[in-house]
Amino acid sequence: MSWYLQAMKKYADFGGRARRKEYWMYGLFNGIIVFALTALLVIEVAAGGPGAFGIILLYLYFFGQIIPSLAVSTRRLHDTDRSGWYNLIVLVPLFGNIVLIFFHCQDSAPGANRFGANPKLRYANSRYDMD
Repeated sequence: MSWYLQAMKKYADFGGRARRKEYWMYGLFNGIIVFALTALLVIEVAAGGPGAFGIILLYLYFFGQIIPSLAVSTRRLHDTDRSGWYNLIVLVPLFGNIVLIFFHCQDSAPGANRFGANPKLRYANSRYDMD
């Protein structure tokens, strides 16, 4: 949960670098929250409601997460020594998403790069570091 909160603290910070752990934990908790909001919508509809409350919550959460999702994705690309403009590759059908996932799965560029110091070095002595 701390990795998700760390990404949210950098809500619109497109500079710097993000480790794989920060990116994927953000994605995991984002998915859990979307799943919970979708379950709330299903329960509301199953109870005979119009589903408006659940849909409104989903849309609010979705639109609220666009900027932090792009920011953490950009920082992750920076960590692999790529420009954040590579996020636009998702506009290429099918191929773009696969390439972007490949970039996000790659290890950090060793040492400092043009986007800053390697974030792994901050956590090198942490017993919880598994990246």
